[in-house]
Amino acid sequence: MTYIAGWGHTKFGKLADQGLEDLIVSAGREALADAGLSGADVDGIWIGHFNGGLVADGFPSSLALQIDPDLRFKPATRLENACASGSAAVFAARQAILAGEARVALVIGVEKMTHLANAEVAAALGHAAYQKEEAGLSFPGVFAQFAQAYFDRYGDQSRALARIAAKNHGNSVNNPLAQLQKPMDEEFCASVSDRNPIIAAPLKKTDCSLVSDGAAALVLVAEDRLGDVAKAVHLRGVAQVNDLLPMSRRDLLAFEGPRRAIHTAYDRASITVSDIDVAEVHDCFTIAELMIYEAMGLAAHGHAANLLKGGVVHAGGRLPVNLSGGLKAKGHPVGASGVSMHTLVARQVLGQADAMQHPGAELGLVFNMGGSGVANYASILEGTKA
Repeated sequence: MTYIAGWGHTKFGKLADQGLEDLIVSAGREALADAGLSGADVDGIWIGHFNGGLVADGFPSSLALQIDPDLRFKPATRLENACASGSAAVFAARQAILAGEARVALVIGVEKMTHLANAEVAAALGHAAYQKEEAGLSFPGVFAQFAQAYFDRYGDQSRALARIAAKNHGNSVNNPLAQLQKPMDEEFCASVSDRNPIIAAPLKKTDCSLVSDGAAALVLVAEDRLGDVAKAVHLRGVAQVNDLLPMSRRDLLAFEGPRRAIHTAYDRASITVSDIDVAEVHDCFTIAELMIYEAMGLAAHGHAANLLKGGVVHAGGRLPVNLSGGLKAKGHPVGASGVSMHTLVARQVLGQADAMQHPGAELGLVFNMGGSGVANYASILEGTKA
Protein backbone atom coordinates (compact mmCIF):
# COMPACT_ATOMS: atom_id res chain seq x y z
CA MET A 1 0.00 0.00 0.00
CA THR A 2 1.03 3.60 -0.61
CA TYR A 3 0.47 6.65 1.57
CA ILE A 4 0.79 10.41 1.33
CA ALA A 5 2.95 11.48 4.28
CA GLY A 6 3.61 15.15 3.58
CA TRP A 7 2.91 17.98 1.19
CA GLY A 8 3.97 21.39 0.01
CA HIS A 9 2.08 23.96 -2.03
CA THR A 10 3.04 27.39 -3.35
CA LYS A 11 0.47 30.06 -3.87
CA PHE A 12 -0.98 29.94 -7.37
CA GLY A 13 -1.12 33.05 -9.51
CA LYS A 14 1.10 35.42 -11.43
CA LEU A 15 4.43 34.73 -9.74
CA ALA A 16 6.75 36.95 -11.78
CA ASP A 17 9.55 36.78 -9.20
CA GLN A 18 9.70 32.95 -9.21
CA GLY A 19 11.00 30.79 -12.02
CA LEU A 20 10.34 27.11 -12.62
CA GLU A 21 13.31 26.09 -10.48
CA ASP A 22 12.22 28.35 -7.61
CA LEU A 23 8.75 26.80 -7.59
CA ILE A 24 10.09 23.24 -7.69
CA VAL A 25 12.50 23.87 -4.83
CA SER A 26 9.95 25.71 -2.68
CA ALA A 27 7.21 23.08 -2.92
CA GLY A 28 9.63 20.16 -2.63
CA ARG A 29 11.37 21.49 0.46
CA GLU A 30 8.05 22.18 2.13
CA ALA A 31 6.82 18.64 1.40
CA LEU A 32 9.94 16.98 2.81
CA ALA A 33 9.83 19.15 5.93
CA ASP A 34 6.13 18.42 6.35
CA ALA A 35 6.81 14.68 6.18
CA GLY A 36 9.74 14.97 8.60
CA LEU A 37 12.06 13.37 6.04
CA SER A 38 15.19 14.50 4.21
CA GLY A 39 16.68 14.07 0.78
CA ALA A 40 18.64 11.08 2.07
CA ASP A 41 15.37 9.23 2.68
CA VAL A 42 14.11 9.74 -0.89
CA ASP A 43 14.48 6.90 -3.38
CA GLY A 44 13.21 8.73 -6.45
CA ILE A 45 11.70 11.96 -7.77
CA TRP A 46 8.79 12.31 -10.19
CA ILE A 47 7.90 15.70 -11.71
CA GLY A 48 4.63 16.48 -13.50
CA HIS A 49 5.23 19.27 -16.05
CA PHE A 50 3.23 19.82 -19.22
CA ASN A 51 5.25 22.71 -20.76
CA GLY A 52 4.06 22.33 -24.38
CA GLY A 53 6.29 25.27 -25.28
CA LEU A 54 5.36 27.41 -22.26
CA VAL A 55 8.95 27.78 -20.99
CA ALA A 56 12.50 27.18 -22.21
CA ASP A 57 13.13 24.87 -19.26
CA GLY A 58 12.10 21.76 -21.16
CA PHE A 59 14.31 19.40 -19.10
CA PRO A 60 13.31 20.12 -15.49
CA SER A 61 13.56 16.76 -13.73
CA SER A 62 17.00 17.33 -12.20
CA LEU A 63 16.08 20.83 -11.00
CA ALA A 64 14.57 19.02 -8.00
CA LEU A 65 18.07 18.04 -6.90
CA GLN A 66 18.53 21.64 -5.72
CA ILE A 67 16.02 20.93 -2.94
CA ASP A 68 18.51 19.03 -0.78
CA PRO A 69 22.19 18.10 -1.36
CA ASP A 70 21.37 14.49 -0.51
CA LEU A 71 19.12 14.24 -3.58
CA ARG A 72 22.13 14.31 -5.89
CA PHE A 73 22.35 11.10 -7.93
CA LYS A 74 18.79 10.08 -7.04
CA PRO A 75 16.71 9.10 -10.12
CA ALA A 76 14.41 11.89 -11.33
CA THR A 77 11.86 11.68 -14.13
CA ARG A 78 9.50 14.15 -15.81
CA LEU A 79 5.95 12.95 -16.57
CA GLU A 80 3.68 14.58 -19.14
CA ASN A 81 0.04 13.79 -19.86
CA ALA A 82 -1.45 17.18 -20.76
CA CYS A 83 -3.36 18.80 -17.87
CA ALA A 84 -3.15 15.51 -15.96
CA SER A 85 0.67 15.57 -15.85
CA GLY A 86 0.64 16.03 -12.07
CA SER A 87 -1.47 12.93 -11.50
CA ALA A 88 0.73 11.04 -13.96
CA ALA A 89 3.65 11.79 -11.63
CA VAL A 90 1.67 10.69 -8.55
CA PHE A 91 0.65 7.43 -10.21
CA ALA A 92 4.17 6.65 -11.48
CA ALA A 93 5.66 7.20 -8.02
CA ARG A 94 2.98 5.00 -6.47
CA GLN A 95 3.73 2.26 -8.97
CA ALA A 96 7.44 2.40 -8.12
CA ILE A 97 6.59 1.95 -4.44
CA LEU A 98 4.23 -0.96 -5.15
CA ALA A 99 6.91 -2.57 -7.32
CA GLY A 100 9.41 -2.36 -4.47
CA GLU A 101 11.71 -0.02 -6.37
CA ALA A 102 11.15 2.82 -3.90
CA ARG A 103 9.96 3.25 -0.33
CA VAL A 104 9.94 7.06 -0.26
CA ALA A 105 9.03 9.07 -3.36
CA LEU A 106 9.03 12.83 -3.89
CA VAL A 107 6.38 14.02 -6.37
CA ILE A 108 6.27 17.59 -7.68
CA GLY A 109 3.87 19.22 -10.12
CA VAL A 110 4.85 22.58 -11.61
CA GLU A 111 4.09 25.05 -14.38
CA LYS A 112 4.98 28.62 -15.43
CA MET A 113 2.38 30.24 -17.70
CA THR A 114 1.65 33.87 -16.88
CA HIS A 115 4.72 35.39 -18.55
CA LEU A 116 3.19 34.64 -21.96
CA ALA A 117 0.37 36.41 -23.75
CA ASN A 118 -2.99 34.63 -23.66
CA ALA A 119 -2.69 33.70 -27.35
CA GLU A 120 0.68 32.02 -26.71
CA VAL A 121 -0.72 30.10 -23.73
CA ALA A 122 -3.67 28.97 -25.82
CA ALA A 123 -1.35 27.78 -28.58
CA ALA A 124 0.79 25.82 -26.12
CA LEU A 125 -2.22 24.15 -24.50
CA GLY A 126 -3.59 23.40 -27.96
CA HIS A 127 -0.74 20.93 -28.43
CA ALA A 128 -2.81 18.54 -26.29
CA ALA A 129 -5.50 18.35 -29.00
CA TYR A 130 -5.61 15.95 -31.98
CA GLN A 131 -3.53 17.86 -34.49
CA LYS A 132 -4.90 16.15 -37.62
CA GLU A 133 -8.40 17.46 -36.94
CA GLU A 134 -8.24 19.94 -34.05
CA ALA A 135 -5.10 21.99 -34.73
CA GLY A 136 -5.81 25.66 -34.17
CA LEU A 137 -8.82 24.97 -31.98
CA SER A 138 -8.35 26.51 -28.53
CA PHE A 139 -9.35 24.58 -25.43
CA PRO A 140 -12.18 27.04 -24.76
CA GLY A 141 -13.28 26.08 -28.27
CA VAL A 142 -12.94 22.39 -27.44
CA PHE A 143 -15.10 22.61 -24.31
CA ALA A 144 -17.53 24.94 -26.06
CA GLN A 145 -18.30 21.91 -28.23
CA PHE A 146 -19.10 19.90 -25.09
CA ALA A 147 -21.26 22.72 -23.78
CA GLN A 148 -23.14 23.22 -27.04
CA ALA A 149 -23.79 19.50 -27.40
CA TYR A 150 -25.05 19.38 -23.79
CA PHE A 151 -27.27 22.42 -24.32
CA ASP A 152 -28.66 21.00 -27.56
CA ARG A 153 -29.69 17.78 -25.84
CA TYR A 154 -30.73 18.97 -22.37
CA GLY A 155 -31.56 22.65 -22.81
CA ASP A 156 -29.67 25.83 -22.00
CA GLN A 157 -27.58 25.24 -18.88
CA SER A 158 -26.04 28.73 -18.66
CA ARG A 159 -27.52 29.29 -15.22
CA ALA A 160 -26.03 26.02 -13.92
CA LEU A 161 -22.61 26.97 -15.27
CA ALA A 162 -22.90 30.37 -13.58
CA ARG A 163 -23.74 28.64 -10.30
CA ILE A 164 -20.61 26.48 -10.59
CA ALA A 165 -18.44 29.54 -11.23
CA ALA A 166 -19.99 31.45 -8.31
CA LYS A 167 -19.70 28.40 -6.02
CA ASN A 168 -16.02 27.90 -6.74
CA HIS A 169 -15.17 31.58 -6.40
CA GLY A 170 -17.04 31.62 -3.10
CA ASN A 171 -15.00 28.64 -1.92
CA SER A 172 -11.72 30.30 -2.94
CA VAL A 173 -12.17 32.96 -0.25
CA ASN A 174 -11.24 30.27 2.31
CA ASN A 175 -8.09 29.18 0.45
CA PRO A 176 -5.07 31.43 1.02
CA LEU A 177 -3.22 29.59 -1.76
CA ALA A 178 -5.83 30.48 -4.39
CA GLN A 179 -4.96 32.77 -7.27
CA LEU A 180 -8.24 34.68 -7.23
CA GLN A 181 -9.47 34.78 -3.63
CA LYS A 182 -12.56 36.70 -4.61
CA PRO A 183 -16.28 35.92 -4.56
CA MET A 184 -18.26 36.40 -7.77
CA ASP A 185 -21.99 36.98 -7.96
CA GLU A 186 -24.05 34.38 -9.81
CA GLU A 187 -25.78 37.09 -11.82
CA PHE A 188 -22.44 38.47 -12.97
CA CYS A 189 -21.32 34.98 -14.02
CA ALA A 190 -24.60 34.41 -15.88
CA SER A 191 -24.50 37.67 -17.84
CA VAL A 192 -22.48 38.65 -20.90
CA SER A 193 -20.73 41.97 -20.33
CA ASP A 194 -17.56 43.87 -21.12
CA ARG A 195 -16.01 42.26 -18.03
CA ASN A 196 -17.48 38.84 -18.82
CA PRO A 197 -17.38 38.45 -22.60
CA ILE A 198 -18.10 35.34 -24.63
CA ILE A 199 -14.82 33.45 -25.12
CA ALA A 200 -16.16 30.56 -27.20
CA ALA A 201 -19.95 30.39 -27.37
CA PRO A 202 -21.68 29.45 -25.16
CA LEU A 203 -18.75 29.78 -22.70
CA LYS A 204 -18.05 33.15 -21.10
CA LYS A 205 -14.89 34.31 -19.35
CA THR A 206 -16.29 33.21 -15.99
CA ASP A 207 -16.67 29.67 -17.39
CA CYS A 208 -12.91 29.35 -17.94
CA SER A 209 -10.15 28.40 -15.50
CA LEU A 210 -7.21 30.70 -14.83
CA VAL A 211 -3.77 30.97 -16.41
CA SER A 212 -1.42 30.37 -13.50
CA ASP A 213 2.05 29.78 -12.16
CA GLY A 214 2.60 27.44 -9.23
CA ALA A 215 3.79 24.15 -7.81
CA ALA A 216 2.63 21.48 -5.39
CA ALA A 217 4.51 18.51 -3.95
CA LEU A 218 3.80 15.26 -2.13
CA VAL A 219 5.89 12.72 -0.27
CA LEU A 220 4.64 9.17 -0.83
CA VAL A 221 5.79 6.33 1.41
CA ALA A 222 5.49 2.57 1.51
CA GLU A 223 3.65 0.95 4.40
CA ASP A 224 6.87 -0.08 6.11
CA ARG A 225 7.88 3.60 6.46
CA LEU A 226 4.73 4.66 8.33
CA GLY A 227 6.60 4.49 11.62
CA ASP A 228 8.88 7.28 10.37
CA VAL A 229 6.12 9.80 9.64
CA ALA A 230 3.57 11.65 11.74
CA LYS A 231 0.63 11.50 9.33
CA ALA A 232 -0.53 9.38 6.44
CA VAL A 233 -3.30 9.31 3.86
CA HIS A 234 -3.97 6.02 2.12
CA LEU A 235 -4.29 5.96 -1.67
CA ARG A 236 -7.08 3.45 -1.26
CA GLY A 237 -8.10 3.07 -4.89
CA VAL A 238 -6.78 4.62 -8.09
CA ALA A 239 -7.48 4.27 -11.80
CA GLN A 240 -6.15 5.70 -15.05
CA VAL A 241 -8.22 5.49 -18.23
CA ASN A 242 -7.08 6.89 -21.57
CA ASP A 243 -9.64 7.45 -24.30
CA LEU A 244 -9.24 8.11 -28.02
CA LEU A 245 -7.59 11.45 -28.78
CA PRO A 246 -9.82 12.53 -31.70
CA MET A 247 -13.03 14.10 -30.44
CA SER A 248 -14.69 12.98 -33.68
CA ARG A 249 -14.41 9.34 -32.61
CA ARG A 250 -16.15 9.79 -29.25
CA ASP A 251 -19.66 10.52 -28.01
CA LEU A 252 -18.85 13.73 -26.16
CA LEU A 253 -21.87 13.58 -23.87
CA ALA A 254 -21.11 10.02 -22.74
CA PHE A 255 -17.91 11.37 -21.14
CA GLU A 256 -16.89 7.74 -21.02
CA GLY A 257 -13.21 8.12 -20.07
CA PRO A 258 -13.91 10.17 -16.93
CA ARG A 259 -16.81 7.90 -15.96
CA ARG A 260 -14.75 4.72 -16.36
CA ALA A 261 -11.81 6.11 -14.40
CA ILE A 262 -13.94 7.30 -11.49
CA HIS A 263 -16.03 4.13 -11.22
CA THR A 264 -12.98 1.88 -11.54
CA ALA A 265 -11.42 3.78 -8.63
CA TYR A 266 -14.64 3.26 -6.64
CA ASP A 267 -14.52 -0.46 -7.38
CA ARG A 268 -10.85 -0.76 -6.39
CA ALA A 269 -11.56 1.05 -3.14
CA SER A 270 -14.68 -1.10 -2.54
CA ILE A 271 -16.94 1.96 -2.23
CA THR A 272 -19.68 3.81 -4.10
CA VAL A 273 -20.23 7.50 -4.67
CA SER A 274 -22.42 7.61 -1.56
CA ASP A 275 -19.31 6.93 0.55
CA ILE A 276 -17.41 9.96 -0.75
CA ASP A 277 -17.36 12.95 1.61
CA VAL A 278 -15.53 15.55 -0.48
CA ALA A 279 -14.10 15.90 -4.00
CA GLU A 280 -11.64 17.99 -5.98
CA VAL A 281 -12.36 17.63 -9.69
CA HIS A 282 -11.05 19.03 -12.95
CA ASP A 283 -13.13 22.15 -13.57
CA CYS A 284 -10.98 23.49 -16.41
CA PHE A 285 -14.30 24.85 -17.67
CA THR A 286 -17.60 24.97 -15.81
CA ILE A 287 -19.16 22.55 -18.31
CA ALA A 288 -16.49 20.01 -17.35
CA GLU A 289 -17.48 20.16 -13.68
CA LEU A 290 -21.17 19.82 -14.58
CA MET A 291 -20.45 16.71 -16.65
CA ILE A 292 -18.12 15.29 -13.98
CA TYR A 293 -21.05 15.30 -11.51
CA GLU A 294 -22.75 12.85 -13.86
CA ALA A 295 -19.56 10.85 -14.42
CA MET A 296 -19.26 10.51 -10.63
CA GLY A 297 -22.74 8.99 -10.49
CA LEU A 298 -24.24 11.91 -8.55
CA ALA A 299 -26.87 12.55 -11.21
CA ALA A 300 -28.28 10.95 -14.34
CA HIS A 301 -27.39 12.39 -17.73
CA GLY A 302 -28.93 15.83 -18.13
CA HIS A 303 -29.84 16.22 -14.44
CA ALA A 304 -26.60 17.57 -12.94
CA ALA A 305 -28.02 21.07 -12.57
CA ASN A 306 -30.35 19.77 -9.85
CA LEU A 307 -27.32 19.19 -7.61
CA LEU A 308 -26.58 22.91 -7.71
CA LYS A 309 -30.18 23.90 -7.02
CA GLY A 310 -30.25 21.57 -4.03
CA GLY A 311 -26.85 22.59 -2.67
CA VAL A 312 -25.48 19.02 -2.72
CA VAL A 313 -22.10 20.05 -4.15
CA HIS A 314 -21.82 23.35 -2.27
CA ALA A 315 -19.88 23.94 0.94
CA GLY A 316 -21.97 22.37 3.70
CA GLY A 317 -23.71 20.06 1.24
CA ARG A 318 -23.68 16.28 1.24
CA LEU A 319 -20.70 16.08 -1.13
CA PRO A 320 -19.00 19.45 -1.58
CA VAL A 321 -16.94 19.74 -4.76
CA ASN A 322 -13.89 22.00 -5.16
CA LEU A 323 -13.81 23.55 -1.71
CA SER A 324 -10.38 24.91 -2.69
CA GLY A 325 -11.95 27.07 -5.40
CA GLY A 326 -11.04 24.52 -8.05
CA LEU A 327 -9.09 25.29 -11.19
CA LYS A 328 -11.66 28.01 -11.77
CA ALA A 329 -10.52 30.21 -8.85
CA LYS A 330 -7.58 28.44 -7.17
CA GLY A 331 -5.78 28.45 -10.52
CA HIS A 332 -4.61 25.94 -13.10
CA PRO A 333 -0.83 25.73 -13.56
CA VAL A 334 -1.40 22.65 -15.65
CA GLY A 335 1.48 20.41 -14.52
CA ALA A 336 0.77 21.22 -10.87
CA SER A 337 -3.00 20.76 -10.84
CA GLY A 338 -3.17 17.01 -10.21
CA VAL A 339 -0.64 17.17 -7.37
CA SER A 340 -2.50 20.14 -5.88
CA MET A 341 -5.80 18.22 -5.94
CA HIS A 342 -4.23 15.27 -4.12
CA THR A 343 -2.72 17.65 -1.57
CA LEU A 344 -6.00 19.39 -0.84
CA VAL A 345 -8.04 16.21 -0.53
CA ALA A 346 -5.34 14.71 1.72
CA ARG A 347 -5.71 17.73 3.98
CA GLN A 348 -9.50 17.29 4.00
CA VAL A 349 -9.47 13.62 5.04
CA LEU A 350 -7.03 14.35 7.88
CA GLY A 351 -9.08 17.31 9.10
CA GLN A 352 -6.24 19.72 8.29
CA ALA A 353 -7.89 21.90 5.62
CA ASP A 354 -8.38 24.89 7.95
CA ALA A 355 -11.14 27.23 6.72
CA MET A 356 -11.78 24.92 3.74
CA GLN A 357 -12.51 21.93 5.98
CA HIS A 358 -15.64 19.86 5.41
CA PRO A 359 -16.57 18.51 8.86
CA GLY A 360 -16.10 14.78 9.27
CA ALA A 361 -14.48 14.16 5.87
CA GLU A 362 -12.92 10.69 5.79
CA LEU A 363 -12.99 9.66 2.12
CA GLY A 364 -12.20 12.00 -0.76
CA LEU A 365 -12.18 11.80 -4.54
CA VAL A 366 -9.60 13.37 -6.83
CA PHE A 367 -10.39 13.53 -10.53
CA ASN A 368 -7.78 15.06 -12.86
CA MET A 369 -8.20 15.11 -16.63
CA GLY A 370 -5.84 15.71 -19.54
CA GLY A 371 -7.18 17.06 -22.81
CA SER A 372 -10.82 16.66 -23.79
CA GLY A 373 -11.51 13.74 -21.43
CA VAL A 374 -8.57 11.80 -22.88
CA ALA A 375 -6.18 11.14 -19.97
CA ASN A 376 -8.31 10.47 -16.89
CA TYR A 377 -6.97 9.87 -13.37
CA ALA A 378 -9.14 9.14 -10.34
CA SER A 379 -7.96 8.58 -6.77
CA ILE A 380 -9.81 7.70 -3.58
CA LEU A 381 -7.98 9.06 -0.53
CA GLU A 382 -8.61 7.88 3.02
CA GLY A 383 -7.26 9.47 6.20
CA THR A 384 -5.46 6.89 8.33
CA LYS A 385 -2.96 8.65 10.59
CA ALA A 386 -2.91 12.22 11.86
